[in-house]
Amino acid sequence: MIQRFSKRTGWDVGESSFAAAVREARASGRSLIDLTVSNPTVCGFEYDAEQILGALGDERSLVYDPDPRGMRSAREAVSGYYRDHGAALDPDAVVLTTSTSEGYGYLFRLLCDAGDEVLVAQPSYPLFDFLAGLEDVRLLPYPLFYDFGWWIDFAELERRIGPRTKAIVVVHPNNPTGHATQAAERAQLEEICVRHGLALIVDEVFLDYPVEVSWEELRTFGMGPHPVLTFVLSGMSKIAGLPQMKVGWIATFGPASVRAEALGRLEIIADTFLSMNAPVQTALPGWLVGRHRIQDQIRNRVRENLAAAKAAALEVLKLEAGWSAMLRLEQRGGVGDLAARLLQETGVVVHPGHFYGMTGGGLVVVSLIGSPTHFASGIRRLSESIA
Repeated sequence: MIQRFSKRTGWDVGESSFAAAVREARASGRSLIDLTVSNPTVCGFEYDAEQILGALGDERSLVYDPDPRGMRSAREAVSGYYRDHGAALDPDAVVLTTSTSEGYGYLFRLLCDAGDEVLVAQPSYPLFDFLAGLEDVRLLPYPLFYDFGWWIDFAELERRIGPRTKAIVVVHPNNPTGHATQAAERAQLEEICVRHGLALIVDEVFLDYPVEVSWEELRTFGMGPHPVLTFVLSGMSKIAGLPQMKVGWIATFGPASVRAEALGRLEIIADTFLSMNAPVQTALPGWLVGRHRIQDQIRNRVRENLAAAKAAALEVLKLEAGWSAMLRLEQRGGVGDLAARLLQETGVVVHPGHFYGMTGGGLVVVSLIGSPTHFASGIRRLSESIA
């Protein structure tokens, strides 16, 4: 029997050569140091288990009273989070989702017909390609370039805007580069969107983790003015280090008339799925109140591990915010094989730069939230391998 599948899922589902090399190394019993671990729940942080789990026991969860945008109490808590960041957000302009990935899906459906285009920065998440493909949206990259810091290549961004372009995606701060969109860059992005009639989609999941910028410089796009339709995505995966709880949202800003129409359409999309479950919605206000405990731990861990990388005399590209660091190491052999060589020679697992769309040689990405002892040992091995 020949089974026919959709073209949108015609991915190469085979294992990459790098993933196979890591699996084989582990299967052989070799001791590896994995510097790519970015799941905060396995990094040794102290969670307030009683508070986190106790919040799920609210008896309001026993009553099914669906609201397409999410429970009012949960949306008010999200508004409070933005108020803490200096932004005014109407709770009625919030749509709860189970993740930022689902939020992207909602927005691609809202803004795009099949074959329409969305621009996204590169380097950036490899996940975007899959999210866009599943919605029959064409993803076009616009480059970030490095010159004593990361910058948006605005000339190239404008060249890539065409008649089917519907939105620009900005990850603020970017992962893995740590680039934080500054006020002048934001103003230029908004001017381009106004001129071309585009929406702005801003992913702010790492907003609470400044490294080499101030809190004032790392301001949310929720702060006005909003000359264009702007959607800000975030969630508890990074804000409170709770990826397993599956809580995200879309916060909508912009001129009143177009914002109202967007929210009306988003409500119908959300009502079609009603994916957010009641227990996490009732728990969300308490989790947001308790977020500072885990954030302090993560920020301290990032600073400690970043200092270890710099002390090892490795070239660490400027990191403004986030959990990841990019290292530029001596490149031997063909482009793209550096991570594989490091795995073979040192037993250290790093992400190759090409995972994030970087074509230059010598770039690898490491997570900064792993165990400091573990991280320092891995960094030491990398430093010795290029000495």
